[in-house]
Amino acid sequence: MRTWNTSSKLAGRRKLVEKMVSGAEPLQGHRAGVYKQKNKGHKHGKHRTKGEIERENKGRVSVTALTKKQRKEARKMDKRHKANQLRRNKKDLVLTEKRRLGSRDGPPHLVAVIALHAGVDAEAVTRLLRCEGAGGLVREENSVCGVSDSFGLVMPRFKQRFTFLRPDTADMHSLLDVVKVADSLVFVLDSTEGWDSYGDHCLSCLFSQGLPAYALVCQGVSDLAVKKRVDSRRALAKISEIRFPGARLFPLDSDQDATLMLRHLGAQRQRRLGFRSRRPHLLAQQVSYTPNSSEGSGGAPTGLGTLRVSGYVRGCPLQVDRLVHISGFGDFLLSQIDAPIDPLPLNSMTPRPAKPGKEGDVDMQDGGVDEVASVRVLMKADPARRESLQAEAEVDPMDGEQTWPTDTELLEAEEARKSKRVMKVPKGTSDYQATWIVDEEDENGEENEESTDDEDDEDSMMEESIDGEDLDSQVDAASGGGSDEEEEELNSTSDKGGADQRYDEHMDEVEEGEGLKRYREARANEMFPDEVDTPLDQSAKNRFQRYRGLKSFRSSPWDPLENLPADYSRIFQFQSFERTRRRVLAEAAQEEEGAMVGWYVTLHVVDVPPTVMESVQAGRPLVLVSLLPHEQKMSVMHMLVRRHPSNTDPIKSKEELVFHCGFRRFRACPIFSQHTSADKHKLERFLRADAPTVVSVYAPITFPTAGVLLFKQREDGMQDLVGTGSLLSCDPQRVVLKRIVLSGHPFKINRRSAVCRYMFFNRDDILWFKPVELRTKWGRRGHIKEALGTHGHMKCVFDSQMRSQDTVMMNLYKRVYPRWTYDPYVPLPLPWVKGEGTQVPDDFDME
Repeated sequence: MRTWNTSSKLAGRRKLVEKMVSGAEPLQGHRAGVYKQKNKGHKHGKHRTKGEIERENKGRVSVTALTKKQRKEARKMDKRHKANQLRRNKKDLVLTEKRRLGSRDGPPHLVAVIALHAGVDAEAVTRLLRCEGAGGLVREENSVCGVSDSFGLVMPRFKQRFTFLRPDTADMHSLLDVVKVADSLVFVLDSTEGWDSYGDHCLSCLFSQGLPAYALVCQGVSDLAVKKRVDSRRALAKISEIRFPGARLFPLDSDQDATLMLRHLGAQRQRRLGFRSRRPHLLAQQVSYTPNSSEGSGGAPTGLGTLRVSGYVRGCPLQVDRLVHISGFGDFLLSQIDAPIDPLPLNSMTPRPAKPGKEGDVDMQDGGVDEVASVRVLMKADPARRESLQAEAEVDPMDGEQTWPTDTELLEAEEARKSKRVMKVPKGTSDYQATWIVDEEDENGEENEESTDDEDDEDSMMEESIDGEDLDSQVDAASGGGSDEEEEELNSTSDKGGADQRYDEHMDEVEEGEGLKRYREARANEMFPDEVDTPLDQSAKNRFQRYRGLKSFRSSPWDPLENLPADYSRIFQFQSFERTRRRVLAEAAQEEEGAMVGWYVTLHVVDVPPTVMESVQAGRPLVLVSLLPHEQKMSVMHMLVRRHPSNTDPIKSKEELVFHCGFRRFRACPIFSQHTSADKHKLERFLRADAPTVVSVYAPITFPTAGVLLFKQREDGMQDLVGTGSLLSCDPQRVVLKRIVLSGHPFKINRRSAVCRYMFFNRDDILWFKPVELRTKWGRRGHIKEALGTHGHMKCVFDSQMRSQDTVMMNLYKRVYPRWTYDPYVPLPLPWVKGEGTQVPDDFDME
């Protein structure tokens, strides 16, 4: 065991202290070398240690913090509670609207009775509903102006009030207008057939426009034997299941049945239609017209007047500064809104105060007060805040003109004016008349320009591919003017007499020929889509100078602001239509000023033509709707439409159609295009039956959603339903491209190269279209390498082996625009009768 000598250590320390005291230098301590191991410090992070936290807290205990899992659970519960709250609020809102309809605080429940069969008696239904045995009290006869069979009904037992009317189903415009504002519909069915062909036509229009709540009624069931009642109702329910799945069928033969029907109408669930719930509207119950005095116009009569329309406000609050649209007549201004007495009070003894409006508190009297004393002015229009009737933008012909003619250009123009052209004119022709005489060369040039500008001539493929004489001969052959053999056959059939002659008397040969021509065009477009023939008497470079080639229809760029037509200077465009739509509809939903829903008001509509009053006096209902901001302005509207299966006639692009879009109806010539998500859309020459089609037209702006109906008017005045759909958007920059396909035939093939002909007929055209890519029907792609000779032969190179039965094609495109053919006047249609249509055999000769 080792021992230490402590005495020697003490002696050594003593000597060291003595040296330090005496001033001698102390000894240096040990220094670690460069190879000394250096351990890293502990990385405890940025947080404090437990000891530091305890020293800072000084014994205080902090609140326990939530973990991530606990916070996630809390957020999930908050979302669930928020969703339940929104669902509860929406449910309460629906219940409030349902309870308000027909009650003391809301408008009367508007019910339209519609007969779907010619053999039923809808007047008997209204007669049974107004009987005292049903429990109702008729307070107002002829309550709706323009409808003879209408009355106001009060049900004290249910504390509800109704307005029943029976529109004329033969007038399709009146029927559609009434259904747009009706709260419920009562369809009267036949006990055996349900509905006839015209009833099915009415149902197609109503379903496409938007159908409110409805009830099915059948009469005559109680007259059957007891054993046959169940079978009859079961057969009728099977028929109605096609159009109304799950609907209940009500018999209506007694007062008890009428009471059950009224209870069902007042308690059934209402359907919300977006195009009317977002806009204030009313059905005219009292209408008067006062012509304008000639004092303010300098003594000359203006032909206009003030229309006073009374009715219940529906949808949302009505403002006096907004424009109103009268269905079928146009947009007008309001001057003031009055508050007359309510003609159909639920309780005629006590007055009720109305909700405060824009001008303060207004007492809405239910009755028992002098009519003159109770009419008050609710509000008057403010000229500074009133919407403008301007529908088109002001056109400045110098807008966009950025250059001024230089002195050289002015001198050239002066010299051109001085150098007069010598022309041969008839003797006695003045200088003014001579300026209108055009040389033959200029006339031919103008004809070429007109043929290029005329969209209808370019859209007609048959006019480009078939000579007019050949087409006339085909039409003559179809109408009976053919060869000698056909004449002999016709003579032999005419000798037979009888039913054939009577059948031929009702046939229009001109119409049959035009129908055959349209069918041939549609069939040719279906078999050879967009293919055209290169003209022989005109250069293809001039004929197709407005067309261009695209490397890829999907990805190649096309400037939407390039070469816009002059009509685009008359329309309005939104920077973001979707953002504007959301903002306008949100402001309309939060509107709390103006005439509230359920008020009985009188609107003073100024500068109205007398034709509106004449229409009312002729027995047609009058519907007014307050327009949202910007809805009176013109723009390019796009509608997504499907072809209706009941119509089989070909509908050509730029053919005049009748539009029913929301509360508006007008005539226009639209263009059709494909419905895709790309930035370019291909033009459709005909309305397709197998796919939805986008219909573009110049029309007033309407914010979606809104139903769209397309009608085509026959020559006899009837209107056939050709398409149904909805409003898509408002976008003037939507690019619609018309495609034409030039085809050629390869007659010399050497693997990947081939010599093609019949696509062009001169060398200049080949050199002009040389940069455009070629394709074939079998999927080959290539390009023009060089021109051979001067007669249109060209050498082409493709990406793979060519086949002799293949066809070489070149796609060319140009942008097309709708025509400005908007016409707000739509003639009244005649009662609809199902047409036979033009029957063309499937295997008719295309040659």
